Amino acid sequence: MLLLINKYLSRSKNPAAGDDKEMPPPPANGAEREFMCIPGCVPVRVKRGTTTTTTTTTTTTARTSRHNFVKSAASGLFPGAQFTNHESLPAMEEAYAEFVAAFPQYAGLAQADAIRDGEYQHLDRHVCLDYTGINLFSHAQMNSSVPSTSATPPASSSGAAWQPPFFDIAYKSTSLRSQVQCGDDVAAASAASGIGGAVTRRVMASLNIPDDEYAMVCTANRTTAFRLLAESYSFQQHGKRLLTVYDYESEAAGAMAESARRCGAEVMSATFAWPSMRVHAADLRKKLLRGRRRGGGGHRRGLFVFPLVSRMTGARYPYLWMSAAHEQGWHVALDACALGTKDLDTLGLSLLRPDFIVCNFFKVFGENPSGFAGLFVKKSSLAALERSVIARSIGVVSIVPARRWSLHDGYSTELDPAAAAADDLDTTSSFSGPLSGTLVALTLKNVPEMDAAEENGHSPEIREADPPPPPPPMEEEKGRVMEVECRGLDHADALGLIAIGNRLRCIGNWLVVAMQKLRHPQSEQGKALVRVYGPRVKFERGPSLAFNVFDWKGEKVAPPLVQKLADRHNISLTCGFLRHICFSDKYDADRTAVLEHIDGGGKRKDAAGEMGIYVVNASLGFLTNFEDAYRLWAFVAKFLDADFVEKERWRYTALNQKTVEV
Repeated sequence: MLLLINKYLSRSKNPAAGDDKEMPPPPANGAEREFMCIPGCVPVRVKRGTTTTTTTTTTTTARTSRHNFVKSAASGLFPGAQFTNHESLPAMEEAYAEFVAAFPQYAGLAQADAIRDGEYQHLDRHVCLDYTGINLFSHAQMNSSVPSTSATPPASSSGAAWQPPFFDIAYKSTSLRSQVQCGDDVAAASAASGIGGAVTRRVMASLNIPDDEYAMVCTANRTTAFRLLAESYSFQQHGKRLLTVYDYESEAAGAMAESARRCGAEVMSATFAWPSMRVHAADLRKKLLRGRRRGGGGHRRGLFVFPLVSRMTGARYPYLWMSAAHEQGWHVALDACALGTKDLDTLGLSLLRPDFIVCNFFKVFGENPSGFAGLFVKKSSLAALERSVIARSIGVVSIVPARRWSLHDGYSTELDPAAAAADDLDTTSSFSGPLSGTLVALTLKNVPEMDAAEENGHSPEIREADPPPPPPPMEEEKGRVMEVECRGLDHADALGLIAIGNRLRCIGNWLVVAMQKLRHPQSEQGKALVRVYGPRVKFERGPSLAFNVFDWKGEKVAPPLVQKLADRHNISLTCGFLRHICFSDKYDADRTAVLEHIDGGGKRKDAAGEMGIYVVNASLGFLTNFEDAYRLWAFVAKFLDADFVEKERWRYTALNQKTVEV
């Protein structure tokens, strides 16, 4: 695998130069299959012989197809045009016609638009570009009164079970290792007939994760999952190093790094080449080999956390890094939170099997961000985890039926008896907020007591009480296996990996080209209104876009201000901080021009003194359509008016001023 990494390095003229151009295609032989190559394909060696010619032809066709896609996007969209006024933009119908002409394969993806029109009508009112994760239910399903399970509810629930919002999450005091060890028994005894087991089975089936090799543990949110993994991982026994690959400031990665440092581990991060934001391959290879021992075949180096795509810039990273890390003795944790519902189908778990996988799930795209995160643990890697008292109080949760209210006497409301019996379970419907005070108190009650030696850190090991056995199933529920209808997952399964990938690829690259066509009219050379960070027009770019808006003087408009103004125009965006950027000598002048310290308003002094770039982020999902991208483009074009920000400020003041009577 290191030989493949060396070849990867040799193909780049300068790994830190950030050259983002596509390689010219060799002459193609045979008919082309347009856009059928899956991003991040794993190269497989073949034997020399008659099959070599066939393999070479397939590779050539894929490269030619990618080159043609980039050529169509770069030259077929608004050729020779520059827009210096937001009123000069083409109408959406005209822009869509040109879009379909440049990407004819998009016209064959009408099924996604039909699903959106029928099940997600709320998206017509608001452009949602701030969701990352996997959608479970549809808007129509969550707002219907029809139960969404194949099994009838128990008689004790009085027919009220499994109505929207279908489930809540309840905290449980247990460690990650205990949950994985007891997961099979608990699922067989109780969860198999409950909504928790039904949701787990449906999620693992959609993600194509085999339940005989992986165990799924639900956590409150993504940050909790990363912190739980860091607190449970045995850094002392399996390598005192944590290596992460993030080109932006991630709350989850920061929480994991903090826990790893507390455990005595060395925290390292990959660097990224400017301006393409690709992984600095030579630097990452050096860090993967750090601490290598000759003749030490079984030596472990630590935990390698790797996302396949940047949630902020859309840069994709080769699968080869996971394989190389495994060969060098690292445990690999795959961060799949920025991937789409079907993107894990490209992983090829039979070839590349990470030790841990993290995904996050929300209920309804564009309306209900509550949900949970899933931490998938490879059962053969259980030895890498240790029992931890701290991990018991972090946030392992169970999926439980949602609380419901029933109407009595026409006016008063009270809890249903089935829901009232579960009052001792502290539940939460959101994965984005902190745990409540009641939940924390419950956590402290369930943590085993430690003696004075353990509190002072002198105990060689941490004792953990065995989890209580699951309650026996009710007689009427024995033999019943519940199935939950998750239309969000069903819609992604119906579209498939290829259709979703082509849809996001076309919309994302069109948006990059459209942003670069906006120019200020005052300057002689036409200063660009927008600067895009990361890959430009590229076949393999991910479904995220990081950019900044600049005024006619060349000064950057604060990203939080852009976000607030976008929200007033019914467009939801996020902000982020790009970091770990390395500059080659060729781009040394850009170092002082683009790097900054940030705070909440755009100028925060980082605790470690590290500098980066504060950016606006737009994340696309499989329900995003061309109209959403056009509306974002039209909004950004309003900044071509030098007085746009001032007009919006006065408009906001006028709408919110108070009348004072004298």
